[in-house]
Amino acid sequence: MDNIEEKKFPIGRFAEPAEISDQQVDDYIKTLKDFPGKLKNEVESWTDDQLDTQYREGGWKVRQLINHMADSSMNSYIRFKLALTEENPTIKPYDEQQWAELQDSFSIEIKPAIQTLKGVHKRWVYELKSLTNKELESTFFHPGQNKSISLRENLAFCAWHCDHHLAHIQHLKKEKNW
Repeated sequence: MDNIEEKKFPIGRFAEPAEISDQQVDDYIKTLKDFPGKLKNEVESWTDDQLDTQYREGGWKVRQLINHMADSSMNSYIRFKLALTEENPTIKPYDEQQWAELQDSFSIEIKPAIQTLKGVHKRWVYELKSLTNKELESTFFHPGQNKSISLRENLAFCAWHCDHHLAHIQHLKKEKNW
């Protein structure tokens, strides 16, 4: 895979669905449920050298990517809870690139991030399975995007985000024949 766009977006860019069915919601929840285990299975036997390989030129190291997913999932879960308990709360964006340069993303072993993902996703999925359609229409305001986003819409993005980064790792593994 030589094309930089393909390496950046191996499953394509996120395309917000016009409508999201209940079946799609169930599929997205399953993606979140399965993600920590799939990620662990992909990287659990990797060496530090492998984890410290960029998944593409100019991209993060795999170790940073795994820690990014833990950071992202924690933030997303909190955003869901805020939207469920407040009226269209304004969320706090964070600088993902700078977070990925902090030592807990850059050099720590991956086990804590995998454990975080496992715990956060278990709680998140448990909560998601209890939501009504009305609750899935709850929103938060994202100042960086200057718009309100429903939980249903954000769930679609979060599922894509998991698949997107898992594909980065899978393509690197295939490219390197690991």
